[in-house]
Amino acid sequence: MNAGFLQVYLGAAPGVGKTFSMLEEGRRLQEQGHDVVVGLVETHGREETARMTEGLEILPRRAVEHRLVQLEEFDLDGLLARHPEWALIDELAHTNAPGSAHLKRWEDVRQLLDAGINVISTVNIQHIESLNDVVQSITGVTQRETIPDSVLRAADQIEVVDLAPEALRTRLSGGKVYPAGTIDAALSNYFRLGNLTALRELALLWLADEVDVALQSYRNEHGITGKWEARERVVVALPGGAEGETLIRRGARIAARSSGGQLLVVHVASSDGLAEANPAALVAQRSLAESLGGSYHQVIGDNTPTSLVEFARGVNATQLVIGVSRRSRLTAFLTGQGIGQTVIRASGDIDVHIVSHAAAGTVQLPKSRGSLTLRRRLIGFALAIGGLPLLTWLLSSLRNGESLVSDVLAFQLLVVIVALVGGIWPAVTAAVIAGVALDFFFVAPLYTVTINDPLHLLALLIFLIIAILVSLVVDQAASRSRAARRSAAEAETLANVAGSIIRGENAVEALANRMREVFGMSSITVTYRGAQLYEAGAVAGGPEVPRTVVELSASGSVVLRGRDLQASDRRILDAFVSQIEVALVQRELRTAAQGIRPLEEADRLRTALLAAVGHDLRTPLSSATAAVSSLRSTDVTWSEQDRDELLATAELSLRRLADLVNDLLDASRLQAGVLPISLSTVGLDEIVPLALDELDVPFGRISVDVAPDLPATRCDPVLVQRVLVNLIANALRYSPDEAPLLITASSFGGRVELRVIDRGPGIPQAKLSEAFQPFQRLGDTDNSSGVGLGLALSNGFMGAMGGALEAEDTPGGGLTMVISLPAVNASSMGGKV
Repeated sequence: MNAGFLQVYLGAAPGVGKTFSMLEEGRRLQEQGHDVVVGLVETHGREETARMTEGLEILPRRAVEHRLVQLEEFDLDGLLARHPEWALIDELAHTNAPGSAHLKRWEDVRQLLDAGINVISTVNIQHIESLNDVVQSITGVTQRETIPDSVLRAADQIEVVDLAPEALRTRLSGGKVYPAGTIDAALSNYFRLGNLTALRELALLWLADEVDVALQSYRNEHGITGKWEARERVVVALPGGAEGETLIRRGARIAARSSGGQLLVVHVASSDGLAEANPAALVAQRSLAESLGGSYHQVIGDNTPTSLVEFARGVNATQLVIGVSRRSRLTAFLTGQGIGQTVIRASGDIDVHIVSHAAAGTVQLPKSRGSLTLRRRLIGFALAIGGLPLLTWLLSSLRNGESLVSDVLAFQLLVVIVALVGGIWPAVTAAVIAGVALDFFFVAPLYTVTINDPLHLLALLIFLIIAILVSLVVDQAASRSRAARRSAAEAETLANVAGSIIRGENAVEALANRMREVFGMSSITVTYRGAQLYEAGAVAGGPEVPRTVVELSASGSVVLRGRDLQASDRRILDAFVSQIEVALVQRELRTAAQGIRPLEEADRLRTALLAAVGHDLRTPLSSATAAVSSLRSTDVTWSEQDRDELLATAELSLRRLADLVNDLLDASRLQAGVLPISLSTVGLDEIVPLALDELDVPFGRISVDVAPDLPATRCDPVLVQRVLVNLIANALRYSPDEAPLLITASSFGGRVELRVIDRGPGIPQAKLSEAFQPFQRLGDTDNSSGVGLGLALSNGFMGAMGGALEAEDTPGGGLTMVISLPAVNASSMGGKV
């Protein structure tokens, strides 16, 4: 039996139309004559979705009793018995009720596929296991229902149901996604415009990556090695000079011509052509590339053209941008064909763009090569073999009895030239041939290889020694030049690493990634105190045997996997390791500094408390003291009304003093982490009336919309009441009398939210964070209103209960304070987000 076909509709968020698209596809298949059954569909009360089920056969749901509650679940056995050609099953990541055949719905679907039933299903991007933490960081909501990536990747067809964030918010505002009571909370939380934009990009990028993986698998299976231009990847080679900016901008324009084009900028630091780079220019060019959406890479290679082409093939590049050579004709003749010609010949099916720039065509003196190439040695041999016969013929035609000295010097000059061009072996060859030619053609007896005069023999030996010495000097100079250029390349690499750290990148990660690029390793692992701290790259096809293990002095190690390192690589490796050790020490120092920060905060709070005791408590204390002193005075006879006013003043001042002292004590308890909390299950509809009674709010000043069927919360009702009293009192103080306050409540994402909405002046966006700091009044100069601890204490109370207190702008002007608490039945609500 052939396995069934799995088609999945992927959405960025609830409400984009996944279920609608699934039902639409089911109706299309039914119209074509296929047997289609709706195994399970969740309409969530949406009329448009419910209408799409009309005319389709719907499988009855299976009743399941769990904890005395009747639940309806997908009937797997019923669908297997019915065995349609196509089954429509909504919410692939759903967790089945206890007692079901499988824990997850995707396991039900897998059994249907094994039975030969084709399945169409739906899933949201937040339910994909690998993206769960990313979605949580974007939305603040943790998804408890997830689906393994491998299950989704195994689908035969994945289609993204895309909807612009603005359009989705419009649908939500129109009541087409959630009930009216949850719209405001949804728009202010999960369905913020930024959240939806990020989730949409995440869904599209995930699918694009899956398409890339599928394409690469297809190429591997069919042995296709040539480039396929499914996505433009433009690699720009930086020579290290000022012309790099021109090349980057040209590459960015090429990448921008196609949708999804990628820009990669690479600098090859080596001893062959690109060694004399300007570090400052490379730093500026890296910033330019990143600002244009590209990425910067640096590798070390002994052969620049080969390294460029290998890097381009490694990233599946479609186009390679290089600059016109700056070499003079003489340099080109001595060193052979340039980088551009070599790259073109080796690039194969990668398009190569040679871009002109301001530095192109400038005349430069020939540079001494760090290592003599095969071409130069061959030229040296050719010069010796071809030049010596020509010189012999010329000198023979001018030979006389007194020309021997000039003949020897002429041959000596030619040997030195051969040494300079080709090195030691062409020079030794030229010296031997020149010696034989001098003896045969110019030393008596002529035309014989014999020497009668011992001085002539000495002269020939000196001639040979001079040639060897000159060639040795040339070789040593070449070796030192090569070492100097490699040192320069290593310095460039370390400078770029330092630049990465200065720009704020994680030091250990930056160093490990650069090590991997520089040494061409498959992976690098940094361990510290027995734990793996970071791994750059992934080991393909199973773990490799570590090729190089470097122990760190700080109880750790660096493991490099890939190739064997050469002896010349050890110096820069030691430099990398030293910087990693320094980075680890700095990490420990930062951790210690973070541990000291709470002590600094406590010291700051103590200082503020002393200032409050010395200033803000003086007013109520002075008022109470004056009232009591007046009452005790025998110099004045007070009327009954005067005595009542003085007693009321004393009582009010002492009550205010007690409140201030309690606030200061609570602030100290919060700072010390010893605030007593008594958690219980309670509904917000029980707490709000108590807060209003405590404030004795006039009729008509507050409008309350708190539904009694909201989920209960797990909190300390006394602390929540104190928070609510503080928020309402602040709102009444600043909101105009003609604009009543609004208190609303809603549940969303496993949390219950209570909003206190006023129409006052609000708080400037730049001052919102300061509002929750202790001893802040934000312009309120009335000392009788307290010491500025209200919002700080309220925020601390909420945090201690696992809740949150946030401030938002009220549309149309004003301030909205949002109390957020976890719902008791949060696990059942999490799947609806």
